[in-house]
Amino acid sequence: MTRGYEISHLLAGAMLVTSFALLYQERIAAVLKTFAAQSITLALAVAWAASSQDRPELFITSLIALCLKGIVIPVALHRTVVKLGIHREVEKVVGVGIALLVGLALTGLAQALLLKVAQGTASHAREDLALALAIILLGFLMMIVRRNAVTQVVGFMSMENGLILAATGARGMPLVVEVSVAFSVLIALFVFAVFVFRIRERFDTIDIEALDRMRGDTR
Repeated sequence: MTRGYEISHLLAGAMLVTSFALLYQERIAAVLKTFAAQSITLALAVAWAASSQDRPELFITSLIALCLKGIVIPVALHRTVVKLGIHREVEKVVGVGIALLVGLALTGLAQALLLKVAQGTASHAREDLALALAIILLGFLMMIVRRNAVTQVVGFMSMENGLILAATGARGMPLVVEVSVAFSVLIALFVFAVFVFRIRERFDTIDIEALDRMRGDTR
């Protein structure tokens, strides 16, 4: 049980590190590679939970995470970036240092919230949930502090990685929920690609600030 918890905790911690790495990256290609690494780590965490908790249905969840979010989606987004000639540098609302400091504060907040709310839960489960909540909050932060549409989509999917990690820790998660989530992500990716293509075709940019200037919202 202790060894199982240690490995599970190590993998969840590695996912949290990749969330900080996502905030640190300066180039879109590096963001996509880091997201792929986070998704592969998620697949390993879910596979370990399937093995250590004798829950074979989670192996399917792990396979979905590995194939779709670890390979298919990053490759598809990279090809979209290349095809559309999207600016390769990450556009930022705030600098990397400030984003990382806010990320540290959110991680502390997640720990404090789980210690307060889940007092009756076993300590290892509470700590894993705190890590998952921190990953969700960091994904949300990335959506706020990065202007480029591609990085915002990656932030959204990073949030979903945190949700899957949290759901894996909850026994009895129906497989259908995970399959539904996977298809939802695929649909979101498809819609995103269509919208980006149309916006790029119409305005010759997908930078949110530039689009706001065209709309006359800049003050």
